Amino acid sequence: MLPETDIDIITYAYYDSPVGILKIGGTDQYITEISFVSSASESENNQSSSSPILHKCTEQLIEYFSGTRQVFDIPYHQAGTEFQEKVWAKLSEINYGATYSYTDLAKKLGDPKVIRAAAAANGKNKLMILVPCHRVIGADRSLVGYAGGMPVKKWLLQHEFRIKHGVQTLF
Repeated sequence: MLPETDIDIITYAYYDSPVGILKIGGTDQYITEISFVSSASESENNQSSSSPILHKCTEQLIEYFSGTRQVFDIPYHQAGTEFQEKVWAKLSEINYGATYSYTDLAKKLGDPKVIRAAAAANGKNKLMILVPCHRVIGADRSLVGYAGGMPVKKWLLQHEFRIKHGVQTLF
């Protein structure tokens, strides 16, 4: 058994965002999770942390939702396969207010044939908003799959597009 100082202990904070309650998990060094919580009672049953990194992440999310932050500068980490980590790195390169299709994503990964594998890796992203998986849309520009639900994906994309381009709607 490792001494406690060698173990990354994950603590949580909750943020009631404009699109629902977000559960933010992290260690003292980095964020490990941003996910949607289905109900207020789910977050009330868990103790929140006052970790500085969780506080900073919450502040940056508040700035994102208020339209004053377009780039996050908070350290984060999520473990995955080599391919998943490559996909998540490419997702992080999608600019605020922009979108990629799954075809675009596969091409950025260097192999247009990995569309389905890239989509599967995108679906395993545990860092909603921070790693912007919501910015991936269908080749026909339609909204497709999002763990937070399609109304949330549409809201996030419209929010970013409106802030970045001064246009009310994208979809």
